[in-house]
Amino acid sequence: MKTFFEAIAYLFEEVLFIPLNILRSLELENWWIANSISWLFVLIGFTALIYWVRQLQLFNQNGEENKDTSAHSFL
Repeated sequence: MKTFFEAIAYLFEEVLFIPLNILRSLELENWWIANSISWLFVLIGFTALIYWVRQLQLFNQNGEENKDTSAHSFL
């Protein structure tokens, strides 16, 4: 059983983290490339935020939003 868990550790540490280790080694050479994954997640987050706000505006313009104070049970 111990070898099974060691195999899982080897898989994650030596195989699956190869791209992240490459990015870590680039940190001293180019900070922007080393943090490219972080920038990708920020871009995805901003895109989702813009989509969400536009959907809220559409529901508000169509009058589908229930603004009654008793609309939610916790109010």
